[in-house]
Amino acid sequence: MNKRFSRRNALKSLAGSAAFLSAGMIMPRSVQAAAESFKEDFKELKLKGRINHSVCKWCYPNIPLEDLCKSAKDIGLSSIELLGPEDWPTLQKYGLTCAMPQGAGKGIVDGWNDPKLHDELVASFEEVIPKVANAGFDKIITFSGNRKGLSDEQGLENCATGLKRLMKTAEKYKVTVSMELLNSKVNHKDYQCDHTKWGVELVKMVGSDRFKLLYDIYHMQIMEGDVIATIKEYHPYISHYHTGGVPGRNEIDDTQELNYPAIMRAIVDLGYKGFVAQEFIPKHAEPLVSLKESVKICDV
Repeated sequence: MNKRFSRRNALKSLAGSAAFLSAGMIMPRSVQAAAESFKEDFKELKLKGRINHSVCKWCYPNIPLEDLCKSAKDIGLSSIELLGPEDWPTLQKYGLTCAMPQGAGKGIVDGWNDPKLHDELVASFEEVIPKVANAGFDKIITFSGNRKGLSDEQGLENCATGLKRLMKTAEKYKVTVSMELLNSKVNHKDYQCDHTKWGVELVKMVGSDRFKLLYDIYHMQIMEGDVIATIKEYHPYISHYHTGGVPGRNEIDDTQELNYPAIMRAIVDLGYKGFVAQEFIPKHAEPLVSLKESVKICDV
């Protein structure tokens, strides 16, 4: 294969996803060879079944959802997440779930730590939670909001007051409202739920099995490190996990500092039965190959 039709260039010219394999097009022999090689790469992984694998759609903005669904099935993923109600039928068309739906609330900056927003937030989540349950899902993401001058103590009190109002609905529909732990050092300046202990204290204050934490490994490595020990100590308060390479939030391979196989073994050994979602931004020209490799890394 000459340089012009190298495997990588051929793939890039064909939209960078596995979807072109089913398009029925007539291709030059060299491009066809690249396509066959790519198809070989995407034979379904023989997964161990100890981790339920998911991926966050926003990390693949140039891949249409239908194409990502097809590739997800080929890789062995069973979920694509951080999608709202308008996208759930597409997932279900391909036999996929949404392990962490979105679609309620006001985003990351404006959240439960602002009492002036409680009425609006409660109404928003009470509208979407029944839709989550009716679609067969059991979680929904939420955020604390930025501090905007609040002390951590006042932020806890405000969040707990608002979230307690929502728990009756969450319990009725068996949907776990999951607050994401984010770093305020690099990506989300001033975000309040930026340490595990703060989030755990909020879970205790809310006092419902239907409120827990989304532990983002990337974010918490930046804020506090000591990931495995933290997970072991606080795993009863965690409903979901996200990945990402540190530094940079790119591939979780040996170019970054976290030992993901060891982290995944710790999670599995604790009896966790939920999902782990890949939430890294691929740097490589073949993002789906990076996704497959990351699933392999986490499949312990």
